[in-house]
Amino acid sequence: MAKATGLSPASVSYALRGMQVSEETIERVRRAAAELGYEADPIARALASGRTGMIGLLCGSLEDLWQQALAVGIGRALKDNDRYALILDATGDPVRERTLARQLRDQRVDALIVQPVDPAAPLWSELCESLPVVSIGDSLAGARTAGEVVFDNRAGVTLALEHMRDRGHRRVAVLTPTRASTPDRPADVHVLAEAGRLGLDIEVVTAPQALTAATDVARRMLADGHRAFFCFADSIAYGVYAAAAERNLRIPAEVSVMGYDDHPMSGLLSPGLTTVDWDIDGIVRAAVRLVVAAAEGNTRRRRIVQAPELRERGSVG
Repeated sequence: MAKATGLSPASVSYALRGMQVSEETIERVRRAAAELGYEADPIARALASGRTGMIGLLCGSLEDLWQQALAVGIGRALKDNDRYALILDATGDPVRERTLARQLRDQRVDALIVQPVDPAAPLWSELCESLPVVSIGDSLAGARTAGEVVFDNRAGVTLALEHMRDRGHRRVAVLTPTRASTPDRPADVHVLAEAGRLGLDIEVVTAPQALTAATDVARRMLADGHRAFFCFADSIAYGVYAAAAERNLRIPAEVSVMGYDDHPMSGLLSPGLTTVDWDIDGIVRAAVRLVVAAAEGNTRRRRIVQAPELRERGSVG
């Protein structure tokens, strides 16, 4: 490889790992490697560098279609950076999340990306002492993370609830994947504060992100007379669509629905789902950039705040 590119062995090694050389050099070396059919020995690389090339990705719940899209995007972006994602699913369970986070650390991943179910868990402070951690969505309370890509949930909640109020709704059911055991998630805290400010009558109910379970919850809420729903995941909002269809209730004429993450499927519904867009592509780029830098030993800590945008499509009457 060094002979083929005219570079020193050290420069070739750095380029193959995507570090300490220019983008032009990296591309030059990778092009030569492809032409020569060169493939690095992962075991030899791990022994030489002390790194495995594996990045842990701990998802809150892969029943959520938006989180599935996030995992796909991060996995592909890591591969483009010559790393591999080890993707695990916490299934919305904070106990399972803690167990899996420790397992990823013990399997010696180079770094961890997490979209936390329980951002206030004491575990994170302990974990960050021995492993670079990048959080997506919420900050990890008391933990010195390697980086954060956090959502401006206050702005997102305000956009959603003001839209509901401006369309004439005063009683709103808020469906959230948050369990009673993790009540301090920022989005849930903000929704109660904003409801008070806006004079809204809010009922917050836990709803799983799987379609069948979300539909069951929505079915009960409709039977109780609720007709306006703000869902903290588009996947949950799909359950409201399904339950409304069962009762022959029209959206938005008889039932209003809002989502919170703008999954691509949301624009294909009839009517399209009004939701809050967090720019998933931007999140992927930022999280991968932070975690790759942290895995390479860059100790500079960065916090990136994702601003929301309202995607109005007609599901709020």
